[in-house]
Amino acid sequence: MAKIRKTASIENGLMEVLKILNEEEVKAAIGKGASYIRKCSNPDLPQQIDHNDSFLLDKACIEKGKAPPLLTSHEFMIAKEFDKIETATAKDISQILVRSTILHGKLTELIHNAQDPKSDKGETISVLEKKEINEAITDLENKIMKIKMTIDTKF
Repeated sequence: MAKIRKTASIENGLMEVLKILNEEEVKAAIGKGASYIRKCSNPDLPQQIDHNDSFLLDKACIEKGKAPPLLTSHEFMIAKEFDKIETATAKDISQILVRSTILHGKLTELIHNAQDPKSDKGETISVLEKKEINEAITDLENKIMKIKMTIDTKF
């Protein structure tokens, strides 16, 4: 029977790696097979994945054009720790969703304005525009992470 893994966990990140990389790609990345990754992803066992191995697995995923699942897991885990030390804040899912919609709109507007022929560099995106777009993406990613953590915690 499949084991349930929390969204914000190394175990879940490892299972996501196995969805992206096949046996040969795992072996090429870390010199170990997919069965090793499955063993490390077991939520009932202490984690044994080496930090360098997790980096190499994420690197292999990036080389395939996919997001790095273990980095995302680490970000979730760190964000949870920050939540523990933050003052009490309302974690109403509706409020979080509204805020994410606003951030998505801001990102869309920044990209649209940067590609406008009347912008600083015309249709080419300037360094400053790239910086603003990357900051907007990070803000949106952080909000999405809060949505996932809220759902993981409350439901």
